[in-house]
Amino acid sequence: MSRLISENVHVIENDLEAIHAAYHVADFALEGRNDRDQQRLLPFAEIDLFSQKGLGGIRIPKQYGGAFVSNKTLAHVFRILNKADSSVGQIPQNQIALLNMIQIMGTDQQKQFIYSEILQGKRLANGGPERHTKDSKTLNTRLTIENGHSFVEGEKFYSTGSSFADWLAIKAIHPEGHVVLTIVNAQAEGVNVINNWNGFGQRTTSSGTVKLNHVEVDPLLIFDERLLSNQPNYRGAYSQLLQVAIDVGIAEAAFADTVTAVQKARPIVDAQVEKASFEHYTLQEVGKSAVLLDAAISLLDEAAEYLDKLDQLKSVTAEQAAKASILVAEAKIYANDAALHISEKLLELGGSRSSLSQHNLDQHWRNARVHTLHDPVRWKLHALGDYYLNHKLPARHAWI
Repeated sequence: MSRLISENVHVIENDLEAIHAAYHVADFALEGRNDRDQQRLLPFAEIDLFSQKGLGGIRIPKQYGGAFVSNKTLAHVFRILNKADSSVGQIPQNQIALLNMIQIMGTDQQKQFIYSEILQGKRLANGGPERHTKDSKTLNTRLTIENGHSFVEGEKFYSTGSSFADWLAIKAIHPEGHVVLTIVNAQAEGVNVINNWNGFGQRTTSSGTVKLNHVEVDPLLIFDERLLSNQPNYRGAYSQLLQVAIDVGIAEAAFADTVTAVQKARPIVDAQVEKASFEHYTLQEVGKSAVLLDAAISLLDEAAEYLDKLDQLKSVTAEQAAKASILVAEAKIYANDAALHISEKLLELGGSRSSLSQHNLDQHWRNARVHTLHDPVRWKLHALGDYYLNHKLPARHAWI
């Protein structure tokens, strides 16, 4: 497993630098994307470059040495990365969301340590939800305290990016019954990261298993998650903004490949045209896809701009936090539909040759279908209806 030398890590200072860095990583990631996807090769070099370019710390507050780029820039960065390779683009999103949680509930000492690690090129991944519980919030993982030392014990699944991580964020039940977030050294004794993710899409995200066998935790790196509920915040909308950007990036990649595929396809004989790009029904479908994609991008930008307004406030009301979730939910619905629709139409409009394995054009649909399962839009639509009809504020968690 490769590790960066901290002296080689660039610290991004502004939004423009972040966008330029994202394009550099995206260009590199695109080169080997198809081989990695088809052979399930993990993108170690690509994730190293992401960290080396300083993208892991772009939302760290300025007082801790970060650029604290706008949410709109953050969304753009993730669109760029996910258009190139949506596995590479999904891997760091947990780190960005976790750093935001630490900003809400961490002490100054905790923030100083974690943010410093990230700015030196270290990586933080999520030891995710557990596989055999009744829902994604229920935990069996436990924190125990023995002779003044803290230990975690349990097993996590959907641990995206765990193979690349220096630190793992592990949720556990405290002896007093509440949930804590523990930050565990990925190289600590008792940690076993297993790359057993075998989903048909997002194949190289390392979203498999993390086993924790009596792993000691530094007390400094234990966070009380009850602090997330002390006052209204928009961490759910912030986390979801990244998921929207992932889906939009996939849709953009699928649309670009649609244009190329149609230009190479043969027209159907009944159309009586020289090129497939002249077919009337094809023109109509590509036009529909373009409008759907543009709408998804616009809604993503609108939601990000609202979060930027909230960033300027010392505190937010429950109504403002709810509006953030609603705007991001609307963007998520269009991004979901754009990613799935365009990636499916790519195969239809590209003709039979688009199904050949050497082109790997099915990856966009596979990636979109798997990623959109993360937070299904049927519940986004439910939240929207309840909000507009009954003035009910949406639930406050990472999925809305």
